[in-house]
Amino acid sequence: MSNVNSRAANPPLSSLPSHPMAVAVTPQDEHFFKALGSRIAELRKEQGLSQQALADELGIAQQTLAHYEVGRARMPVSLLPELARFFGVAADDLLGLRSNAAKRGPPPRLQRHMERISALPKPRQRMVMEVLEAVLAQSSR
Repeated sequence: MSNVNSRAANPPLSSLPSHPMAVAVTPQDEHFFKALGSRIAELRKEQGLSQQALADELGIAQQTLAHYEVGRARMPVSLLPELARFFGVAADDLLGLRSNAAKRGPPPRLQRHMERISALPKPRQRMVMEVLEAVLAQSSR
């Protein structure tokens, strides 16, 4: 992937630039960047990647990625196509413009476990179900 170290110098969302044409960060903008970062963190974790591994792949500092993931810094729009290609999703998915039903990319961890359980012999499946039901019953108390 291309080196994008210049992206590391993005100002935090809460800072207001002094340029006369700059626009203050609205609560909607802040919410958008937090949600975007959350989706990126979720995809990263689903693939079992550390922040450092993804940051290295993108050519940015780990701390910069951490700021993007929690919405403390604005992510440059030029990074979106790179992230979408890396995760195998559409940019619309990263932006939250599609429902999760249309989500592409690797299946979530729970879904992968369910597929593996489905491949077990029926007696083992029943055993796993009993354990799950017991755990869920305990957590609902």
